[in-house]
Amino acid sequence: MAEQIGFIGLGVMGRPMAKHLVAKGQTVLVHSRSQRPIDELVAAGATAATSAAGVARQSTVVITMLPDTADVELVLTGPDGVLAGLQRGAVVIDMSSISPVATRRLATLVAEKGGTMLDAPVSGGEIGAINAALSIMVGGAEQAFARVKPILECMGNPERIVHIGAEPGSGQICKVCNQVAIGGALAGVSEAFALARKTGVDTSRVRQALLGGFAASRVLEVHGERMIKNDYKPGFRTRLYQKDLRIANETAAANAVAIPATALVTQLVNALVAAGGADLDYSAIGTVLFGLSEGKRS
Repeated sequence: MAEQIGFIGLGVMGRPMAKHLVAKGQTVLVHSRSQRPIDELVAAGATAATSAAGVARQSTVVITMLPDTADVELVLTGPDGVLAGLQRGAVVIDMSSISPVATRRLATLVAEKGGTMLDAPVSGGEIGAINAALSIMVGGAEQAFARVKPILECMGNPERIVHIGAEPGSGQICKVCNQVAIGGALAGVSEAFALARKTGVDTSRVRQALLGGFAASRVLEVHGERMIKNDYKPGFRTRLYQKDLRIANETAAANAVAIPATALVTQLVNALVAAGGADLDYSAIGTVLFGLSEGKRS
């Protein structure tokens, strides 16, 4: 039986994701805080709902794509939220990047209403969403994952949709690990380029050479090029990465895990935001280190 999909949150990421569902023949009901993206999705073939509860009443699968933990909690548990209208047997897929602790609590509330919750945060940024090439990290019941995998494949790269574990929050933990790993790589590339710049060595040639050895990475390939070109048009905004690092530090503290390198990256990101770079691509943390090495303020 075909699923009736509800999609809540039509921001920078959610809008193209929902559009892919419509384009690939899925029946989609949408809701968002802003009317403009709703109108855009309706023009593409979706149907609009007036509330999150209204979405849930008509949907067998409810997808949320929202900025932060508090937003997801409000949309799910608010007075006119998803839980107020959730069908028994429905699957709630939260594709936001939020607290694993909150995710476990929300999964329990969904289960009490007779539904199943999957946490399925993504990696790939706006470009990945536009190209339906997102990596998707899924936590929750394997049976529910198998049921909704064809839906996830409409929005992500099928080879990069991974069921992380049956425990609620597993996907969010994986996303935290993703952001931690990226932060370390970003800082390393930034420091390498700062050294090259200060000594007068061509950073583009340094990047070319490093891509041929063990230092090669997607961060060096993609974000290294951004740093060389001084092009920080956002694919993933610094303010959102700041939020993800806050979650990473909170999660590490809750589990007694030391992440000192991430703590340093967090301060670089904080400095960039303080200098007015909140809406630049997060690779712009390189500018903080470049400024320090050149005796300038970021």
